[in-house]
Amino acid sequence: MGDLTGRRALVTGGSRGLGFAIAARLAGSGAAITVVDLHSALDAAALPDDWQAVAMDLTAPEAEAELAGAVAGLDRLDILVANAGMVPPWRGIADLDMAEWDRVFALNVRAVALSLKVSVERLAESRAGAAVLMASLNGYKAHPKQTLYTASKHAVMGITRAAALDLGPRGIRVNALCPGPVLTEALRDRLAFRAKAGGPDPQTAASALRDETALGRLVTSEEVAKAAAFLASDDASGMTGVCLPVEAGLG
Repeated sequence: MGDLTGRRALVTGGSRGLGFAIAARLAGSGAAITVVDLHSALDAAALPDDWQAVAMDLTAPEAEAELAGAVAGLDRLDILVANAGMVPPWRGIADLDMAEWDRVFALNVRAVALSLKVSVERLAESRAGAAVLMASLNGYKAHPKQTLYTASKHAVMGITRAAALDLGPRGIRVNALCPGPVLTEALRDRLAFRAKAGGPDPQTAASALRDETALGRLVTSEEVAKAAAFLASDDASGMTGVCLPVEAGLG
């Protein structure tokens, strides 16, 4: 994997789950790490002592000013991983909650665009700037009762492709990561919630997901993190505007 020594990465939603796994992988490749996350998430996290932590709500009215200030205060910025996001409950079209729709888009889409916007000047200074935006299998494949999540991740892919064209002349690469299901704590919680609502028990649901993949298993957090580190590194220096699937052949 490419050497990231001397580079700094900012990872939103980096105190837990996939965000933490990605930050740890980047750190293992030599990058200095700054994590942006909610106060509550950072309070509950056990981050390495040499990581910087910035507490903020990326959906708050003051988020742009706060994040811009945090980015300006960094020694440098070479890598942005816009990972912060949420997965709403499954709902059919007739049951959409439009207030929920706005909350999800505020984090899954607006915060991604905002993170990239305020990072542009510092990434351009790097001369090797790379942004990795968190999309999903749902960015290119639809599933029933997932209209909201699917729409939000399609939007991230649109941001990726358009931003790559805007920022390529400034030497900034913009790519998206498209993971399939990863059996994180968050996914286990969703499977348990669906079981309580009358769906299959969590073990059966997880087995069904595994059976749909070409590899007969779900991808791991570490595999997603390795793909993110690849996109952030010079090993992917000729790639921009790409939406990279990491889903064990589920697509």
